[in-house]
Amino acid sequence: MKPRHKRLILILVGLAAIGVAASLVLNAFRSNLVFFYTPTEIAEGKAPSGRAFRVGGLVTPGSVKRVGDGTSVVFEVTDNARTIPVTYTGILPDLFKEGKGVVAQGTVQSDGSFRANEVLAKHDENYMPPEAAEALQRAGHPIGAPDQFKKQ
Repeated sequence: MKPRHKRLILILVGLAAIGVAASLVLNAFRSNLVFFYTPTEIAEGKAPSGRAFRVGGLVTPGSVKRVGDGTSVVFEVTDNARTIPVTYTGILPDLFKEGKGVVAQGTVQSDGSFRANEVLAKHDENYMPPEAAEALQRAGHPIGAPDQFKKQ
């Protein structure tokens, strides 16, 4: 084999290795990417089925109910236009309260409810993710301008 052919084979093998590595990195990135949706967007069918995503809004007052052994909880998340029931098994964050902001990560079930595997409570009275603030404002919730919720 001529040196020219050896170089060509070496270059092709290197390009193939770079292509495989790039595809593995992009696949891992895509599988770990989690999007945020509001209850209205979920009700309109904009949320992916069979993939994990986040739903955010306010915990509906009076909707929190402990089920079974006490670690299972059912509650409702609303953006004041639509409401979605959420089920979660685990320990809720200390800041989790009715009427306060919450973000839950999980999947939509076949019955339209949301099965959360992680629940995050709003960490500060003056902060809300801009996407959640805009969604609540579009739904008519009087929370003020979304800019007031940006981290300072």
